[in-house]
Parts: sequence; C-alpha cells; structure tokens
Amino acid sequence: MTTLAQPSTLSIGPHAVQPPVVLAPMAGITNAPFRTLCREFAEGVRGFGGRPPVDAASGGKGLFVSEMITTRALVERNEKTMQLIHFDESETPRSIQLYGVDPVTVGKAVRMIVDEDLADHIDLNFGCPVPKVTRKGGGSALPYKRNLLRAILNEAVGNAGSLPVTMKMRKGIDDGHITYLDAGRIAVDEGVTAISLHGRTAAQHYGGTADWDAIARLKEHVPEIPVLGNGDIWSADDALRMMRETGCDGVVVGRGCLGRPWLFGDLVSAFEGGGTYARPSLREVADVMVRHAQLLGQWIGDESRGVIDFRKHVAWYLKGFAVGSEMRRKLAVTSSLDELRAQLSELDLDQPWPAGADGPRGRTSGNNRVVLPDGWLKDPYDCAGVSEDAELDTSGG
Repeated sequence: MTTLAQPSTLSIGPHAVQPPVVLAPMAGITNAPFRTLCREFAEGVRGFGGRPPVDAASGGKGLFVSEMITTRALVERNEKTMQLIHFDESETPRSIQLYGVDPVTVGKAVRMIVDEDLADHIDLNFGCPVPKVTRKGGGSALPYKRNLLRAILNEAVGNAGSLPVTMKMRKGIDDGHITYLDAGRIAVDEGVTAISLHGRTAAQHYGGTADWDAIARLKEHVPEIPVLGNGDIWSADDALRMMRETGCDGVVVGRGCLGRPWLFGDLVSAFEGGGTYARPSLREVADVMVRHAQLLGQWIGDESRGVIDFRKHVAWYLKGFAVGSEMRRKLAVTSSLDELRAQLSELDLDQPWPAGADGPRGRTSGNNRVVLPDGWLKDPYDCAGVSEDAELDTSGG
C-alpha cells in the first residue's frame, strides 16, 4: 500500500477537509442521493462485512460538491435548478459548483447564494469539455480569454463575502493552447481560495492518461493557495500516489467513484493509515444498488422515476462481475424497486469482488475537436462575442 509521510488536512477557507478528498461535480451523477451514499461510506455509517471501514462516530470526512449549477438558471430560479441546490441537513459544508460566462450574472448568483444562505462554499466550473458548453465559450474554453476569466473571478469573490470561492479547470483547450498556469496566477490575484486541476486538455475529454506533472507544475507556480489534483484516481492508492508524486494538497475524485461510492471509505482508511479497503461481494454491491435507487426515488418524489434515473449506474456497479448480457439488459429497463430487487436476486450473488475491477469507468473518448465560438482563438484577451446567450438556462450539465 502507498503511504504518505503524515495525514493531510485541506483548508478551503474556514473549512477543514480531512482527509483532503473532494467528490468532483458530475452532471446527472452528484445529486443529493449520490452525495449521501458517498458520505455514508466516508463517515463509516455504511460498510461491508458487518463492520464500517472507519469509525462511524468520527464523521465529517471529505467534501462533496453538487452538480453543476448554471448561474443564469439560479438567478431566474429555474425549477430544476432549485431542486439541484437542495442539501440534506447533514451535509456540512454545503458545496455548490457554478457555471457561468457573464461576470454580472455570476456575481448575482453568488450574491443570491450568500443572501439566502444556500451554501457554505462555491466552486466555479472552468473544466467542462462538452460541446454544448464550449461552443458558447464556457467551461474549459473560457480560461483562454484571460480578461474574461479575471472579470468572472473578481465578481464571484467580490460578492461571496466570507464564503470561500474555488475553481476547477483543465490544462487548456488543446496542446497548442495551454492556459492553466496563467489561469492559476489570475486566480491567486483575484482571491480564489483553492484550485483543482484536471490533468487533461478539453480536446482529450477523458481519453489517454492524465498529466500529473502538470499538477506538480501548477503547485509550484501558485504556492500561495492549495492545489488539488484530478484525473485517473481509480483507487485509494492512486490518490496517495498522486499526492506523493505531485505535492498537491488534495485530490478530486470523479469517474473513479462511478458504481463505487465505497471508494470514499477506502480513501478515509488510506489517509488515516488504516489501509483496509472494501472488496464487496456481488450481494453487497446489489444492496448498495437498491439503496442508491431508493434514495433517488425519495429525492425525486417518485419511486419509478428514481429507478429509471438509477439505470445509468447499473453497468458501473456491475463492472467486473460475471453478469450475462441478457440480465444486464433486463436491469437496464427496470422501473420499480421490487423489479430491481427481483432482477438482482437472479444473479449469482455469492460472487466475490472480481480482480481488476478498479479500472477506468465512464467516458474514455479522446482527441476530440473542441467546439468553440467563431474566432475564439484569435486573441486570448479580447472578450468580444461573449454575451448572456452563452449562459445555459438549465443546470446539471
């Protein structure tokens, strides 16, 4: 097992994050039910083999961030958005990720969060690589426009009061348009509390291998604030290795926890020196699947819609187990908890944790053409052409 010289505590403004582990915002994934499930494993409320992986009384482990919230949708009180910003009473600190391209709208959204006490921490999205975001100049396209980035950060920090503002970004648009070092310096100048770097460009999407050396360079470039590393963390040992090799102050876990919410229990164990990792049987995994679907139904207010929303998670949970294609197809069309339980009961639930099941999950495509506004790359400082139309009117990605 990989080890660190000593346990680390990450400071996000007034919030101490111990261990220094953050759940990455993922559209359609990191809603309140999934955050609850991850926290249950991190805090030892839920475990395998009849015992929790960590002390259940210790609580407060890690930081769990909401889905991406669009600033325009928040200011306009879009119904879907208002549901997405709901936090369970036990979530502390409450962490919201905002997406926006208009400085004024971003400022209004941040002020609304402060005035209405909607969150305790604000993260800004400058890392999303999907075309519907980058084609309007948002997400991972935006840091190329240095003055626009500065204006957005200025408005966000200026309206945040005592709330810490952080940002998540990628290395740049592509290998010919790298922006993370300039963006990091701008962030420090404007009072951002911490930076998360995904070690890929927008063009890479989720393909290839994350560049951990870039995380190390950013840490050296902006020693004034914490730098968190993101990319290719599939196990607790990966997280420890990233921190040891890059010197980063914490890790951000995204695709590595898809179908593996217990990874956060592993992370707590690893950072606290326990080294006891979950290796659940298929029966135990099936129990978590039902719990996940239940939570979604309670959150949505409709059991059937909750189970339908859960379908996207089925393949991730079953990765590595011997489950035939016909049974996978049946599970992918379930629409009630009873049906989900019945289908799962037909599996060979005594299967042990499969070897090699900790590998990549989720999207892996790379070398994509980044869709950008016309003329976006002509001038890295000119912000002409960016308007309120670039703001999405819905949240969640």
